[in-house]
Amino acid sequence: MARGGGQGLARVAVVVRAGAAPLWWLGVFAAGIGVLVPGLTGRRIGVMAGAALFIVALAVVAYVRRKRYDALIRSAARAGKHDVLQDRAVAVRNWRRGHRWWLLLAFLAALGSAFAVPAAGGMLLAGCGAGLWLKAAWLGRRERADGALLWVRVDWLDARGGRPAGKAVKAYRGTGIAAGDAAPGGARRRTAALV
Repeated sequence: MARGGGQGLARVAVVVRAGAAPLWWLGVFAAGIGVLVPGLTGRRIGVMAGAALFIVALAVVAYVRRKRYDALIRSAARAGKHDVLQDRAVAVRNWRRGHRWWLLLAFLAALGSAFAVPAAGGMLLAGCGAGLWLKAAWLGRRERADGALLWVRVDWLDARGGRPAGKAVKAYRGTGIAAGDAAPGGARRRTAALV
């Protein structure tokens, strides 16, 4: 809880987007190494299976729990004046620090799977990362359409391992579109060049 009765709030889209880059790059790296291994199935079948897994993972991750997000967005309350908005870099760092062992295990599993099906595990991992980018972009479109940025209480995130639509999350909070240091969708806010 923040000073004055307010809550610490993290951007929903930033938390969703936080895993996208590590999953994408670890997946690309694992697939690149995996394609060098002949594997049990051979490279051609491995790459074809990996492409199918990439598409399936992208679609599943991008669309899973959309109804839950919709319900939380519709019930979003206005953030209070004592609420503390977490910086984008802090939210990203907290998510990645909390998931670093899962990311490492996923990378090692993707590398290990190359001995059976070359490149497939890495492409699956990369598909999950791309799906998170798509989900964050969808949230960004909702934020622009509604003219409000979406925030979630930090203590609710910590209760369920950084899931912004998990069972511990009861509601979102909203602020004006210019609040915080992240643009709609969770990307870094671009500052206009001074003339």
